[in-house]
Amino acid sequence: MNIRIGNGYDIHRLVAGRPLILGGVEISHELGLLGHSDADVLTHAIMDAMLGALSLGDIGHYFPPTDPQWAGADSLVLLSKVLTLVRERGWQISNIDSVVVAERPKLTPHIQAIRARIASVLSLSPSQVGIKATTNEKLGPVGREEGIAAHAVVLLTASNFRELISQQTV
Repeated sequence: MNIRIGNGYDIHRLVAGRPLILGGVEISHELGLLGHSDADVLTHAIMDAMLGALSLGDIGHYFPPTDPQWAGADSLVLLSKVLTLVRERGWQISNIDSVVVAERPKLTPHIQAIRARIASVLSLSPSQVGIKATTNEKLGPVGREEGIAAHAVVLLTASNFRELISQQTV
């Protein structure tokens, strides 16, 4: 098999006194996300999708919230470590599609910066990183502005996939 697909999901509670970080970008807001690391739900969902595509478990296995070394960790650093795991196993990211679910703040003005930041860490073109934002239409904990959630899907291809395809067309 030369392609693998993984999906990821994360949700964190909004609280006062924490920065709001999504995709490695700090966004001005009166509330931030609560978590052991920086609580970047988008980056966490992408990491889980990457790990899931290769049946490697989830980020809690590699960066447990009980381990003090990950307290306050920059999720982009963790994302880089997950990328290394993927590459060591002979895979590369083809593309990412994701959605952040939040009532506020409006995320559209930040999408391009977030795409660029994630693409840079993963050595991808921003065109390979899809990020959308939506609300939960005031339904559930996200709709009541108690938290922010993110969903991500990642397509991985075998590192030698292009080579295999070119050999098949000869």
